[in-house]
Amino acid sequence: MAFLANLFGKKKQQEMGEPVETPAPEEEKEPVVPEAEVQETPESEVQPEKETVQSEEGQKEEKKSFWARVKAGILKTKNAIFGGIDNLLKHFVRVDEDLLEELEELLISADVGVNTTEQIIDELRARVKDGRLKEKEQITSTLREILEGLIGEGEELKLTTKPSVILVIGVNGVGKTTAIGKISNRLRKSGKKVIVAAADTFRAAAIDQLAVWCDRAKVQLVHQNEGSDPAAVVFDACHAAKNQNADVLIIDTAGRLHNKTNLMNELAKINRVIDRELPDVARENLLVLDATTGQNAILQAKEFRNAASLTGLILNKMDGTAKGGIVLAIRQELGIPVKFIGVGEKIDDMQEFDQKEFIKALFD
Repeated sequence: MAFLANLFGKKKQQEMGEPVETPAPEEEKEPVVPEAEVQETPESEVQPEKETVQSEEGQKEEKKSFWARVKAGILKTKNAIFGGIDNLLKHFVRVDEDLLEELEELLISADVGVNTTEQIIDELRARVKDGRLKEKEQITSTLREILEGLIGEGEELKLTTKPSVILVIGVNGVGKTTAIGKISNRLRKSGKKVIVAAADTFRAAAIDQLAVWCDRAKVQLVHQNEGSDPAAVVFDACHAAKNQNADVLIIDTAGRLHNKTNLMNELAKINRVIDRELPDVARENLLVLDATTGQNAILQAKEFRNAASLTGLILNKMDGTAKGGIVLAIRQELGIPVKFIGVGEKIDDMQEFDQKEFIKALFD
């Protein structure tokens, strides 16, 4: 009743031309966002040091589980290459030029690459000629031996200074953000203090997505608003790394290839900030590639290699592709080591690349 009386009273005031007082709404307090924000893990979520650092046994068990998933994940690649070889051998009595030509087409279709395939076939041809390869049943074992030599061993991250810097680059859509989250998680679990810089300030929601992954990995994130100068974010992150005595600073960058000049200028500006604020630190420039894109991944790598001095590659989405032979092609054509391999979307679905485990998953 009081509400109705009040309503009719206001209406009467309006009809008589009298001003109506409207009660002021409660003042909403907006969050104060500093120019550069360091997002920290809440204390309640931080585990004690003993629980944070993963034991050696735990690391071995995780690696074993991971490569079991790799084996299942690259089943399409395995079937494309070796299922095809098995079918191929049924139609030949001995190893001859016709067999080698059929094998060459098979390897190229699995994105081993034309140049790498030619190396493999030339080596097989040489072994036939000198008598080391006589029976068709020897093809698979001989091929395994050749691939082990071609692929080369993976290389560990060179994080020899405190802090060390990892610059992560790659086109949009290859899984760059998830790769940063997964690597951050692995480093944090190994006992390192990690800070991540959100220097991809141009892509919509890039900062928000990175924040989610940093929260999962329980590492700190330094960021500004969308559209900010990436070099300014890196500047703030360098100071945060120094002030907080961080072990590793991981920097996300914009993934644009449509204008190489802008890309090179942006990376050069970021590099100048790092060199000035963190002189003589150990550096890793890692390029993230999508394994499912096959030969297109190599084209991307060549473009980025011209814009940055790459020290290693991260191959994402190795599961569910018949183009796993790209690992061989990349190593041979670019001479850049694969340092990480990813097979899923979970935070533990990434490991340091292990040549022996990869070949084992491909052949066994």
